[in-house]
Amino acid sequence: MPARILILGAGPIGTSFAAVFSDAGACVTLCDPDTARLEHSPKAISEHRDAIETAKLSMDGPPSEVTLISDFGDVGEDLDLVIECGPEDVETKQGIFADLHARTASDTILATASSAITISKIIPDPAKQARCIVAHPVNPPSILRLIELCPAPGTNPSTTERASELFRSAGFSPVVLGHEVEGFLLNRLQSAVLREAYRLVDEGAADVDAIDTVMRLGLGPRWALSGPFETAELNTIGGIKGHAARMGPAYKRIGEDRGETVDWHPDLVARVARERDALRGDTTVEQRRIWRAHAVARLIAARDALAGEPNDEE
Repeated sequence: MPARILILGAGPIGTSFAAVFSDAGACVTLCDPDTARLEHSPKAISEHRDAIETAKLSMDGPPSEVTLISDFGDVGEDLDLVIECGPEDVETKQGIFADLHARTASDTILATASSAITISKIIPDPAKQARCIVAHPVNPPSILRLIELCPAPGTNPSTTERASELFRSAGFSPVVLGHEVEGFLLNRLQSAVLREAYRLVDEGAADVDAIDTVMRLGLGPRWALSGPFETAELNTIGGIKGHAARMGPAYKRIGEDRGETVDWHPDLVARVARERDALRGDTTVEQRRIWRAHAVARLIAARDALAGEPNDEE
């Protein structure tokens, strides 16, 4: 039976979710009280579907139709998942979730696509958190298929498992957080880079173009393929432990100069090394280095070809 999905909010995130789940064959309803936005949503969904096809992420078979409504009324009695994509405002979300609790079945998963607000801020009572979770996407979810799932202290583990499966069945790669943190993973990592970027510009160490160029030509391509931990492992003889020994003291000085506490203690470094070893499996670090060298070359060729395209493409 197709998954039954209700999406609240027909903005860029809501219409993107609608395109993804309809492409996966789910029974999708998109709700927004703003008539103008709702009328525009078919065009937005079509544009997201074009992007899905361009990225070669389309599922087998034609996409399902998306039902458009301005008030979800009693539709909540027959749903697997509700994704709230409303304003990034705690009080607004509190009102929406109170309404959802009253108007949906007890086994319907209630998710918010908030960029930073945790469920415990929206629903402070742990007794009411059991079927609630954050499902934070990367904009646009139609082609960037990461979904961060952040449960509240009272979220039932079965809610997290079911949410993971629903998103995975639509082509997402779910990442489940161990506990609530404001900003989740993506925005905490992104904020660390942006905080330092703003500081360096403010201090006159670099201008905006220099910062963007360093990220675009240096860090970005490597991180796109490997992420920060594997990048550290591949860049240094001795892998994670070698990198921590070589660069750790300098990173500690840099962090403490900014007023941060930096403690890459031996147990932490050993844990990261163990997890990297497990993820790599039978593949050696040297084999991954060789793979990355070829993969980066292909990525750079594709990036430079795209960089040469006109900016006004419709």
